[in-house]
Amino acid sequence: MARKNPHIGSSFESWLDEAGIREDATAAAVKAVVAYQLASEMKKKKITKQRMAELMKTSRAQIDRLLDPDNGSATIETLQRAARVVGRELRLQLV
Repeated sequence: MARKNPHIGSSFESWLDEAGIREDATAAAVKAVVAYQLASEMKKKKITKQRMAELMKTSRAQIDRLLDPDNGSATIETLQRAARVVGRELRLQLV
């Protein structure tokens, strides 16, 4: 007789909870999505990284970090400034 899989019916979120990595995984996913959205808006508006840095009054290296989905060091203030430069608004929500 085959053993029943104890994970059948469980959710990905419950697995992340069991592994103790839900918060880190969620933060990484959010950062990746925001970085993608910023890069997409920059491309639509034909804003180079150098121009973005000038508009944000920061360095090109900072823009590289901001657009790197694996770099979680961006502050909310920096994300808000970047969003404004590309004509968007950053919204945070507690659910």
